Amino acid sequence: MSFTGKKFPSIAVNAMNEMGETIQINVLEEAVQQNKKVLLFWYPKDFTFVCPTELHAFQEALAEFEKRNTIVIGASVDTAEVHFAWLNTPKDQGGIEGVTYNILADSNRNLSSVLGILDAQETVHHEELGVELLVGDNVTYRATYLIDEEGTVFHEGINHMPLGRNVQEFLRMIDAYAHVQQHGEVCPANWEEGKEAMSANRDGVAEYLAAH
Repeated sequence: MSFTGKKFPSIAVNAMNEMGETIQINVLEEAVQQNKKVLLFWYPKDFTFVCPTELHAFQEALAEFEKRNTIVIGASVDTAEVHFAWLNTPKDQGGIEGVTYNILADSNRNLSSVLGILDAQETVHHEELGVELLVGDNVTYRATYLIDEEGTVFHEGINHMPLGRNVQEFLRMIDAYAHVQQHGEVCPANWEEGKEAMSANRDGVAEYLAAH
C-alpha cells in the first residue's frame, strides 16, 4: 500500500534515544506537533554490513536536515536493547557509536506491517503441525518516508536489502518540496536548489522547455 499523498499512520512505537532511554514515538505526531518535516528511514537489521554505513551517512548529514526543519528518525524491527548495544559499539567495529537521532524499535512489527515493508510476505503450510510458516526473516526493506509538517507523506521509496541509499537525494527532495510549498511552482527533472522551477500550466512548461 502506498502512503504518498496520505497521512502517515498514527502508531506509537518504542524507540531508543542517544541517552540510552527507551521512549515512545508517534512519527505523525512528531511532524505535526513540532511543525517539522520528518525523514523516516527503515533498515533491515542492527549489526549488519550496509546498515551502519547508512546510519553514519544520515548522521553526517544531520545538520543539513536540521537546516531544512527536518527531523531524522531511523527504524528497524530490532528491540530497543539491541539498538542500545549497537549504539555502544565503536564505528571501527561495525557499530553506530556517535549516532544521535532516535531509532524506532518496531519489534512487534505493528508499524512496519501497516506500511507493508516486511520481507516475509509469503507463508508455507507445515503439514505435520498444521500451521502456516513465514518465508523470510520478517525484517524490513530499506524503506524511506518523507513527511511534511501536516503529517502527509510526500515521498516514499523502497530499496532491496543490498542497495544502500543516497542521502543527498533526500536533501534534494526536501528542497524541492519546500520550494513547491513556498512558491507554488513545480520542480522539473534533476531540479536542485537555486535552479529554475516552472509554473504548473502549459505555458510554464513550454517556456521552461524552450529555455532548456
